Amino acid sequence: MRNPGIEEMNAFAAIAERRSFAKAAVALGMSPSTLSQTIRDLEERLGVRLLNRTTRSVAPTEAGERLLERLRPLLADFDAAIDTVRAFRDKPAGVIRLTVLPPAANFILAPALQRFFAAYPDIKLEISVDLNLIDIVADRFDAGIRFGNRVDRDMIAVRISDPIQRVLVAAPAYLAKHPAPKTPHDLLQHNAIRFRLPGGGLIPWRFQEAGKSFEIAPEGSLIVNEPEMAIRAAIDGVGMLYMARQYVEEAIAGGRLVPLLEKWVPTELDGFFLYYPSRRHVPAPLQALINFLRDNLKNGKHAAG
Repeated sequence: MRNPGIEEMNAFAAIAERRSFAKAAVALGMSPSTLSQTIRDLEERLGVRLLNRTTRSVAPTEAGERLLERLRPLLADFDAAIDTVRAFRDKPAGVIRLTVLPPAANFILAPALQRFFAAYPDIKLEISVDLNLIDIVADRFDAGIRFGNRVDRDMIAVRISDPIQRVLVAAPAYLAKHPAPKTPHDLLQHNAIRFRLPGGGLIPWRFQEAGKSFEIAPEGSLIVNEPEMAIRAAIDGVGMLYMARQYVEEAIAGGRLVPLLEKWVPTELDGFFLYYPSRRHVPAPLQALINFLRDNLKNGKHAAG
């Protein structure tokens, strides 16, 4: 009886890492039924159960955990070997899987996609936009994009944006009913629109005075985790909003939102970095993307988020 092949091992690893047949099937481009049959055949061939399944969960058995531990570096080396061969083509080719924070997707990647694909027509991008901090190794992403201060130290990080500028805004309709704050401390008397992070905390409102930074935690009637809803609520006069300036630049220019306390808001915050695991050889498609985003930053053809 032949040994299992790389596709079967890849299928097992995808399920074991995601703890889900459905999520693994989507990632692999397979139907759940086909994937389930693949694992049944694999377990039968090996003569050992690799996954414990219930109606609500999937988890590796002890044998499955041990196999997964050995498979991860082997699968990574296999992908790197394929990329090494592709590097001999005239242009880099292959798939890059990215996990990206929403503002980076909107203001860095989206405006650059047409130029990137024109330069590298044989590269495909699979972009997962997510607020959560993803383990790119466990979830088999090639790279991620997040704020520099959130990148793990064991990753290689490349700056791809200028520092991010924040702004405090409110609609004229709101300011007509509430006096504009003169200092950040006045915000404690105002209605705030706040953002909830995936971990449960609220995005802080940071200010500075005499070179020292501090935070204000205003109360509000609306807490969201999606920027467009927050912007619409601010424009409608629900409350004050503190966020990346690029999200509200158009509304400010059109007079629908008014910037406030500008001298108190830090002029620069940490920018976005593309990060990836340390490797002896960076896959050619990923290196092409890194070089492109570096040039994009150098030439000023991006809008930081």
